[in-house]
Amino acid sequence: MIMVYKGVAHPWLCDVMGHMTTRHYVAMFDDASYHFLSEVFGWAPGTAGGPGWADVKHTIAYKDEVAAGDLLEVRGSLAKIGGKSITVDYELHNLTKRVIAASLESISVYFDLTTRQAITIPDALRTRTQAFLPTGEAG
Repeated sequence: MIMVYKGVAHPWLCDVMGHMTTRHYVAMFDDASYHFLSEVFGWAPGTAGGPGWADVKHTIAYKDEVAAGDLLEVRGSLAKIGGKSITVDYELHNLTKRVIAASLESISVYFDLTTRQAITIPDALRTRTQAFLPTGEAG
């Protein structure tokens, strides 16, 4: 797994019960995904007319509470690359408590931002990802 986000659970990210609210877990995972896509695919957001990515499925497991002041880190790994989609596994590590606070399995499609449709992942990107795939997983 590669480190793709660092943050702090500020008090304003917490709910009325005193722990980080679910909407901010998703925000941290989302921020981490941009760093992940840059690191693994060399993709940068904001390229006019260029392709992008669209999330199509998230499965989140909340494993431990995050309180105000906790130091957090998200790590990600490419689990699978298909014809038009990728599966990425993320873990939100609570560095303060030394536990995994949450995990996310994210499925995203390579996306034409003009036609608003999934497109085939080019061979050049597929080749670039080989070093990031688990052993035995061909792209």
